[in-house]
Amino acid sequence: MNAEILAVGTELLMGQIANTNAQYLSRRFAELGIDVYYHSVVGDNPRRLKDALIRALERSDIVITTGGLGPTKDDLTKETIAEALGLPLVVHQESLDYIKAFFSKLNRPMCENNVKQAYLPAGSKVVPNRNGTAPGCIVEQGGKVVIMLPGPPKEMIPMFDETVFPFFEGKTGHIIGSRLVKVFGMGESEVETRLMDLVEQQSNPTIAPYVGYGDISLRVTAKCRNRDEAEALIAPVVEKIRERLGACVYSDSGESMEEVVLKLLSEKGWTLSTAESCTGGMLASRLINIPGASRVFDRGFVTYSNAAKVQELGVSQKTLEAFGAVSRETAEEMATRLVERTKTNAGLAVTGIAGPDGGTPEKPVGLVYVAACLNGRTESLKLNLRGDRERIRTVSCLHALDLLRRMLLGIQ
Repeated sequence: MNAEILAVGTELLMGQIANTNAQYLSRRFAELGIDVYYHSVVGDNPRRLKDALIRALERSDIVITTGGLGPTKDDLTKETIAEALGLPLVVHQESLDYIKAFFSKLNRPMCENNVKQAYLPAGSKVVPNRNGTAPGCIVEQGGKVVIMLPGPPKEMIPMFDETVFPFFEGKTGHIIGSRLVKVFGMGESEVETRLMDLVEQQSNPTIAPYVGYGDISLRVTAKCRNRDEAEALIAPVVEKIRERLGACVYSDSGESMEEVVLKLLSEKGWTLSTAESCTGGMLASRLINIPGASRVFDRGFVTYSNAAKVQELGVSQKTLEAFGAVSRETAEEMATRLVERTKTNAGLAVTGIAGPDGGTPEKPVGLVYVAACLNGRTESLKLNLRGDRERIRTVSCLHALDLLRRMLLGIQ
């Protein structure tokens, strides 16, 4: 089977919001072994939507729409598709009862136009929406499948995962299993060179590289009848990748660098604090984005000025005068003083020049020092990074976390 994703919404065409739904749905369909051949976007216009649907049904087995299921007059996805398929809209009482209860819990009156959200094409399978008022539906007709889901990702994603994904699992006869191997500290060309023979010999499973914002992901994918068979094929390939790339592999299950570091610290019952200059809190933000980070992450300082480094961390004024804020000595002192003040097991410090200005011939934009102090032992790195301000800050965070990861694992 092959699928087409048809996003509905003028706001998408105008660039007011990004179509993240298409990315998510493509990834999930791939896991089902269903090829997505087309992404389409159409505005809130019944005629153009109908034309787009007819074209999609001519070339695709499955058409999944997102958006246009709201209560307002411009939300016409359901009405337009039902007309195109020759199906009447009928009230689904369970959905109507749910919508009424939804507003009752909010202690708000339900507007009359919300009732239209409970009308669905006759004979369709309802996709419940537990996070909003717009139910979705699945229509099977003439060997084709049309799925309608709302646009907000917080509603669309759980609806797809809980109802649509299981619906197709029983139809494909196979699944696509995959694991994501994450690599940091090795360039794309070297990764390719070390894995060239594995890539050239691949059939099932396959290896697909993706270059990220500082790191590299390798997706190992197998097509099998069930997940156990897929994992049996994938595991040996992942092991070969680990052997070839060594300590640069920081995860073979898709975890982020910060997840890996927090997990290692948590397993030991240790705590972490941060002190940042050029990254301006980005490092702390990445850490606290991980659920459960509070068990490990104690606090973070943004010590942007020299005065802040002295007052908040206790960095010596003599160190700053002798070596400057952007120096190995200052970075190491930031990390060691941080641990002393917070009484945490580990401390990470970053200081540098993220640009686009502020650099000198001696200390150019992209010069960054990161330091880690772990139970009294301090190590640091000098980085000469390229790119815009955002990339320099992002890659600095990755280097700081990776330095601590290697210290925790006892690897160089």
